[in-house]
Amino acid sequence: MNPVEVVVVGAGQRGRDVYGAWIRNHPEEARVVAVCDIDRDRARSMARLHGTDLVFDDPAEVFSGGRLGQAIIIATPDRFHHGPAGAALELGYDVLVEKPMASSLADCVDLVARAETSAGSLHVGHVLRHTPFFRRLHDLIGDIGDVVTVEHRENVASWHMAHSFVRGNWAIAERATPMIVQKCCHDFDILSWNLPSRVASLYSVGSLYEFHPHRAPTNATSRCLECPVDDCPYDARPVYLDMSRSGWPVSVITEDLSHGGRVEALRTGPYGRCAFRAGSTVVDNQTVTMQTEDGATVSLVMHGHSHVEERTMRYDGTRATIRGVFGARQHLEIHEHRSKIRREVDIPQPRSGHGGGDDGIMRSFFSSVRTGGTGPTEAATSLESHLLAFAAEDSRLTGVPVDVATLRP
Repeated sequence: MNPVEVVVVGAGQRGRDVYGAWIRNHPEEARVVAVCDIDRDRARSMARLHGTDLVFDDPAEVFSGGRLGQAIIIATPDRFHHGPAGAALELGYDVLVEKPMASSLADCVDLVARAETSAGSLHVGHVLRHTPFFRRLHDLIGDIGDVVTVEHRENVASWHMAHSFVRGNWAIAERATPMIVQKCCHDFDILSWNLPSRVASLYSVGSLYEFHPHRAPTNATSRCLECPVDDCPYDARPVYLDMSRSGWPVSVITEDLSHGGRVEALRTGPYGRCAFRAGSTVVDNQTVTMQTEDGATVSLVMHGHSHVEERTMRYDGTRATIRGVFGARQHLEIHEHRSKIRREVDIPQPRSGHGGGDDGIMRSFFSSVRTGGTGPTEAATSLESHLLAFAAEDSRLTGVPVDVATLRP
């Protein structure tokens, strides 16, 4: 079995440190034959790790001379997914694109349409579908009778909120996808997978509550390095100057992970700014209420003020209730209504990041590439989650409920 030849577009945290690292650890499955990144030095660095000298700094060059391999991974920033993914489909590549697949609903619909006529295939990075936890949850849904109501919470830890959505790549709405899209297209995908019928309508509210200059602590300075406030929950120093950490999120702020390199990054870069003065324009809390076509009700809560990074959920059916926690701690239990029996559910140990989803999605993708089959990350399936996420943001902005059926292609 020859390894699948892969082109990687985007040599950042996901492209290099997750997908690229997986390929290096599984040479029998795949090998990287070309790397593209707008930072040519970063592209060269990743290419050296994979033993190739085929390097590009412009995605257009990747597609100008025909296919370079069989598969391509698009791990660029959100707003740069649509162009490369569409060009790859035109050439017949099998494509794995990070979620969200595009930064507007129209572009998502366009990619799905292109995939339907392409010789290749389009898969989206919904890693949660590939975790042992969510696969086990999905298998349990039939045990609770008819689903009546669902509560699902995306509890983003406060340090993660500050890293990604206040100081980081998704902080400015005009330059990124909305937080409900970027963070929760995963959650909408899980809900769409588990609900017995599609969402008919939804309504959403949310706001940027915390991260404003007037909420900064007294005496807070513009950067954390010189700030005298010693109890700020968003202080960058404990996160990035902890020398026991070398992976994400520290690896995002600088290539130089020495103490001096980290200090310099906090002194001059975006991750050292006061969170209250960083200028974030995205929400830090949002709630979506939904009703399905068969009358079940669903609530999704996303917020960036959790003490711990985890998703929590409850599915109530006519016969039983499922409760779950997915994070560093993973737990599922089912309560039967009539017998009052409560049982804990065994969950296989995850083997990679995202609760085992990073390994699972790579195995699924390369299996699909080899067999020509489709998996749970197929773009047509993924479109529903994107549609719901964009509809939720539209509802938040307009204050008007959305009839979801009117948005479906």
